Amino acid sequence: MNGNKAGIRGKLNNLYGKDVHTGRLIIAFLAVLIGMAILKPQKFFSYINFQTMAAQFPEFGLMSLGIMVCMISGGIDLSVVGAANLAAIASGIVLKSMVGTGGTLAWYGIPVTMTCGILIGVIAGIFNGILVAKIHIPPILATLGTNELYTGIAIILTEGKAVSNLPMDYSAVIAGKLFGIIPVQLIIFVIMAGIISFLLSSTTYGTRLYLLGTNARAAKFSGLNNGRLLIKTYALSGICASLGGLVMLANYNSARADYGTVYTLQCVLIVVLGGVNPDGGKGKISGVVFSILVLQMLSSGLNMFPQISNFYKALIWGSVLLIVMVLNYFSENKKGN
Repeated sequence: MNGNKAGIRGKLNNLYGKDVHTGRLIIAFLAVLIGMAILKPQKFFSYINFQTMAAQFPEFGLMSLGIMVCMISGGIDLSVVGAANLAAIASGIVLKSMVGTGGTLAWYGIPVTMTCGILIGVIAGIFNGILVAKIHIPPILATLGTNELYTGIAIILTEGKAVSNLPMDYSAVIAGKLFGIIPVQLIIFVIMAGIISFLLSSTTYGTRLYLLGTNARAAKFSGLNNGRLLIKTYALSGICASLGGLVMLANYNSARADYGTVYTLQCVLIVVLGGVNPDGGKGKISGVVFSILVLQMLSSGLNMFPQISNFYKALIWGSVLLIVMVLNYFSENKKGN
């Protein structure tokens, strides 16, 4: 028995030693599970709750993937929510235009709607990339500005109103469940996470991206086209944001310019908590996915306490982000010494 305990302890110590971020996430994951097992065991560990969580987190999870790739490059994309809402609104308008007589949606309605949304995301991402790579505006300023730009365009398109009364066909498919069990939103997230994981770990794009984030000057002297690589990266972030917007469109069966405004801070928190270095050059998809799960579980747990207002969530996310940044700072200094 003692030998087994020592073996388990040794494995945990090795894991924690290899990746301090993974160790923290495991501790946080277990803490949330234990806390909810004590406080709300029947509600939290129900089939309905886990299915609901699986349908909810792809919204901000997809946006987090976009921020992750930009942060690995040494930048950041703070326009994901604006791009997501713009993609959702444009797609909603296109969706309504394809409703035929009798209120039925044409067979090609859903593919065209999703293609439209993704194209909006690509265009938004390329524009961000040009501002960062060619005009050399700092990423945080460029994407803060474009977030307001995309939000403004969305408001103009809708006159500040929601795009609603959409055909239920789209929500029935994208917000539906495969085999009546697996949320389609989750499938979209898993596919996109798998694609990004493959790009980062098994392609020259990933190798170049990590090199760019580690040392942009060295990357340039090694013959890399940093500008083109950055534009591709922000375009990829735009695709992730647009998919998040398309999922929101399905979940709410409507679109509006101010949906998901709290997601920006939450996504940055997820990425940093998942072990992505804000200075670039470091980060894994596994850490970010694990971080998404922990934050979703914590958010769902907080929702089970009516006395805790949703207004406190921003305070909690901001506090956690600062704590993680401070811990990372001392951790890096300790490694340096």
